[in-house]
Amino acid sequence: MQFKHVTLDFDGPVAILKLDHQEVMNAVSIDMLGGLAEALDAIEDRRNDVRCLVITGAGRAFCTGANLQGRNNTKPGSRKNAGAALEIAFHPFLRRLRNMHCPIVTSVNGPAAGAGMSFALMGDMILCARSSYFLQAFRRIGLVPDCGSTWLLPRLIGKARSVELSLMGEKLPAEKALEWGLVNRVYDDAALADETMKLAHELANGPTIALSLIRKLYWESPENSYEEQLNLEFESQRIAGAAEDFSEGVTAFLEKRPAKFKGK
Repeated sequence: MQFKHVTLDFDGPVAILKLDHQEVMNAVSIDMLGGLAEALDAIEDRRNDVRCLVITGAGRAFCTGANLQGRNNTKPGSRKNAGAALEIAFHPFLRRLRNMHCPIVTSVNGPAAGAGMSFALMGDMILCARSSYFLQAFRRIGLVPDCGSTWLLPRLIGKARSVELSLMGEKLPAEKALEWGLVNRVYDDAALADETMKLAHELANGPTIALSLIRKLYWESPENSYEEQLNLEFESQRIAGAAEDFSEGVTAFLEKRPAKFKGK
């Protein structure tokens, strides 16, 4: 399926969402965000039975941030609202990813800068090509980090490293990101696509009701008190335990065979 600067393919229960505006290294425009919204509509359509979402970039980049072409018309002394597009277009997309019904795998095949870094960090599993890197690029154009990066980064790598990345605007190579615990796995560039699909299918063939609840538990955890999290675990376990996949999982365990989960 083709949308504005976005392609969407289905490999069985796995949806592959690809940022595809290679002329600008997949920088995000309002047009692309419109395409992403349409693609998410298809992914969330239960008739397509998507049980895992892969997000990656076309060509040699994952996403190099916001597309600034044609926007450099702010004159000294003007009061242009540089944040207007955030609440109108970027934030709705990020909120939809946060509330996705299935696991998300981000496959970082090249530079992930600015908003592109935030997009990459929305993955429940973040896989990287060895040549890829992350960049908090905002200070280079006199702006502040956005798209949720100031919430995500301190929780993933701590305040000191987050502030340094943002103040200095230096590249963070994939290997260092793995060492810091920012990403899950790093592969040779040629192996990334195959390893991504292998992992995505493993997740898609899992108990996806439980997996969806797991991702929700970890999204909620940083803001919850201990008691609130205990209550959320109780409610989530009640839902998971009522699913057919729980019965199948127990039966398969007792019969010493692989479980055949259906996401029901």
